[in-house]
Amino acid sequence: MAGEPNGATRCAVIVGPYQSGKTSLFEALLAACGTIPRKGSVKDGTTVGDTAPEARARSASTELTVGYGQFLGDSWTFIDTPGSIEFAPESRSACMIADLAIVVVEPEAGKAAAAGPILKFLDDHDVPHVVMVNKMDSDNERVRDVLAALQSYSTRPLVLRQIPIRDDETVTGYVDLVSERAYRYRNGEPSALIELPGDVADREVEARTQLLETLADYDDGLLEQLLEEIDPDKKQVYAHLTETMQADLLVPVVLGAAERDNGVQRLLKLIRHEGPSHTASVARRGIAVEGEPLAQVFRTVHAAHMGKLSYVRMWRGTIKDGDVLNGAKVSGVYRVLGGKLDKVAAAAEGEVVAFGRMDPIQTGDVLTPSGGVPEPGLAWPAPPQPVYALAVRVPDRNDEVKVSGALAKLCEEDTALLVRQDAELGELVLWGQGDTHLKVVVERLRNRFKLAVETGRPAVAYRETIRRSADQHARHKKQSGGHGQYADIKVKVEAVPRGSGFQFEEKIVGGSVPKQYIPAVEEGARDYVKRGPLGFPVVDIKVTLYDGGFHSVDSSDMAFKIAARLALSEAMPKCDPVLLEPIHEVTISVPSDATSRVHGILSSRRGQILGFDAKDGWPGWDAVTAYLPEAEIHDLILELRAQSQGLASFEWRFDHLSELTGRLADQVVQHREEVDAR
Repeated sequence: MAGEPNGATRCAVIVGPYQSGKTSLFEALLAACGTIPRKGSVKDGTTVGDTAPEARARSASTELTVGYGQFLGDSWTFIDTPGSIEFAPESRSACMIADLAIVVVEPEAGKAAAAGPILKFLDDHDVPHVVMVNKMDSDNERVRDVLAALQSYSTRPLVLRQIPIRDDETVTGYVDLVSERAYRYRNGEPSALIELPGDVADREVEARTQLLETLADYDDGLLEQLLEEIDPDKKQVYAHLTETMQADLLVPVVLGAAERDNGVQRLLKLIRHEGPSHTASVARRGIAVEGEPLAQVFRTVHAAHMGKLSYVRMWRGTIKDGDVLNGAKVSGVYRVLGGKLDKVAAAAEGEVVAFGRMDPIQTGDVLTPSGGVPEPGLAWPAPPQPVYALAVRVPDRNDEVKVSGALAKLCEEDTALLVRQDAELGELVLWGQGDTHLKVVVERLRNRFKLAVETGRPAVAYRETIRRSADQHARHKKQSGGHGQYADIKVKVEAVPRGSGFQFEEKIVGGSVPKQYIPAVEEGARDYVKRGPLGFPVVDIKVTLYDGGFHSVDSSDMAFKIAARLALSEAMPKCDPVLLEPIHEVTISVPSDATSRVHGILSSRRGQILGFDAKDGWPGWDAVTAYLPEAEIHDLILELRAQSQGLASFEWRFDHLSELTGRLADQVVQHREEVDAR
């Protein structure tokens, strides 16, 4: 059903590739709804969204922006999202709570692949959507070619709702394929109705026939009319379009140029009349119509002077300031317009608002007065695995606690950000979706928390092992008045199969080493293997204690522990120590036209390609699997995206340790010695 039967606010999320013009469309929609008196400019930094310093510096979105408006009596929330793949989790969060998505693309067939992951996500989660081919004022390609390129990445049929009218190479208007009316664009104003130009009449008939034939795939009655060459009533066509779009069976495609306001009014009318209602979205998500108030958190923000804010979509009922949800009190309900928050008394069904100071609440949480999580349809997508890391150093040790607290808040805001303290390597490591993602995190530390940190390449968790065995006799004897220290042991150090770790065995006969001291020998050996002769933890060795001696007065646990360390320090260099590097299995997802380049990248990084195939469920994409040393993974994502229009990504897992010899091994050991000398 078109429109909104219960009067609830509807929500449309604006998604699309980087630089497709989403923020310009967001501004144009707010202006068309009368929310703002005039559009802002991305170039001038005057937009409602992108108010953060990190976004302004890049002239690109780095986080979600929420706005609202009224159009023809209907209430709307619009959410602008970042276009970079590094901030894709932000966009996906907004899609999960929206009634529909507006996918903004550029009028270039060669850039269609950039919309592939977005279309895939919407298809997988059954989110109804419309495609807007933006920047038509600079178009020099045929729309049908752009549509064909996009179709290869969508499992839903894309149908043109409009065709362009051109004056030479300039697009000056469009023809609506349902009403069969022609319009001329007017900058800053609604389009003007004009007579259908004769030079587009044939193309209009062709495109309209394609539209009707696609609709007929979902309606036998319409199919019969077409077979009998009966022109269907226009109201009937609108009804078919509404039904199929709301059911997410097909995707309408419209044209425009948001910076000039071209096509914006027509887009608003389309989503108003043909887009799904809030009620339809509730049904799609499997939410019961009746029941206690229910909201879902899709964004968390720690705002200066306001504390923690939880952005929510109201799925059902009304929630007031002071209500208790999931055991946490709502301390303020705020209507959101970019960076501006206006306090209101309550939030009604369908609205997008921010709840104040609900500290235990996290992104993705379902909020109800009873604290239950009722419907499985509200499950939240897991963030993608991180693909890029930076080691963080705090120059001022007095700021270490502050940095930890700030990063904890940033991780709450950004579920794709991970912070890990590597105790072995003594590093604080940030993990994210790319270099820009982590640079933004570092800038937020500086801009919002007034904290400066230094970043660098994380250390690799090298190990070392041995190639041959050795027997070693060690005696620790010390006399300094009173009780001395005495321990005498004989051990055998030998290699064991890869992956065995550290093993200890005792074969003492006749009590040459009393049983109470044997654990101390093992403890000393374990203590030594934390750092072997090459400077790294030792793995895959076995230490066997088979003989020794003791003194009834001077022997002690400490003496035998010291003797064990002495024995291994003397034995290990004799055992032909060798460096081990961690090898990961990586699976790279990449558009098919870049697969050959990925093979070259892996080969140049000492990778061993295991195979590649079409990526399951991803038209036009391949999955390449390989073994790759951890040392080669650090900036892998940068090179992959440079060779794939910024689209490639990968998943990884540790697989095994492999010997590293020759010049590379010498460089690793030398670097470790230099670090230790500092």
